[in-house]
Amino acid sequence: MPDFRSGFASFVGRPNAGKSTLTNALVGTKVSITSSKPQTTRTVVRGIVHRPDAQLVLVDTPGLHRPRTLLGERLNSLVTTTWAEVDVVAVCLPANERVGPGDRFLVTELAKVRRTTKVAVATKSDLATPQQLAEHLLAIARLGEETATAWQEIVPVSAVSGDQVGLLADLLVAQLPEGPPLYPDGELTDAPEETLVAELIREAALEGVRDELPHSIAVVVEEMQPREGRPEGRPLLDVRANLFVERSSQKGIVIGHQGSRLREVGTAARRQIEALLGTPVYLDLHVKIAKDWQRDPRQLRRLGF
Repeated sequence: MPDFRSGFASFVGRPNAGKSTLTNALVGTKVSITSSKPQTTRTVVRGIVHRPDAQLVLVDTPGLHRPRTLLGERLNSLVTTTWAEVDVVAVCLPANERVGPGDRFLVTELAKVRRTTKVAVATKSDLATPQQLAEHLLAIARLGEETATAWQEIVPVSAVSGDQVGLLADLLVAQLPEGPPLYPDGELTDAPEETLVAELIREAALEGVRDELPHSIAVVVEEMQPREGRPEGRPLLDVRANLFVERSSQKGIVIGHQGSRLREVGTAARRQIEALLGTPVYLDLHVKIAKDWQRDPRQLRRLGF
């Protein structure tokens, strides 16, 4: 039997560089929430890719950014600890955008982590012309030279069209140590169901709201249990969750005119949760104010950060 490889890979990049979409494309299902808003990912979600020859565990980290709040600082330290613990770090650099100061900041920080193998991924390659893509790949190579980062590979990928996703998986697997599987077959993530449900609710709440809101929404699942007394074969899962915002003006935005926006959020989230858990769900959402929670250590702890 050929040698089996298993280990951890982490996607990093500035906010909105396509990390979560790539995680989902490799795993083949939605384990990481995606949104057009930056700073969507806050928990380190592990997606698990099962192959006959390997098990690749993907660690999705929040986008590294210059922190302005205590929450921002905590998210950043989460990123840097993760880098030191994985076998390979894949830096996502969107092909439809120039390599900028944010990327340079990130790669310079990453260069300090000596032992970890580094791969550069030109994400969103479907959004660039062949000429743009060629220039982008050269810019990535230059960035490596200027920051003293030795790229093991530089690979263009489109998670949306699926182009080169398989190749990327092969390249990442090649960097893993030999060893037995780390998770049972068929398991796709080690995040608890409550965490995934909270993330899906937050994703639905972020969709379509104005730009001032993304950092300010936190979701806590207060209760999740099967409803008692249901007939055999017709289960119903009761999920009660609170959406926390920082100010009453934000509460108004999330609830919407006569509750219309919160109803939309509930419907969208419920569909996703039912698809994830494979059971009908009754979702009860409430919006609460936790004043300036991103700057308050006690509230951050209470909200799970």
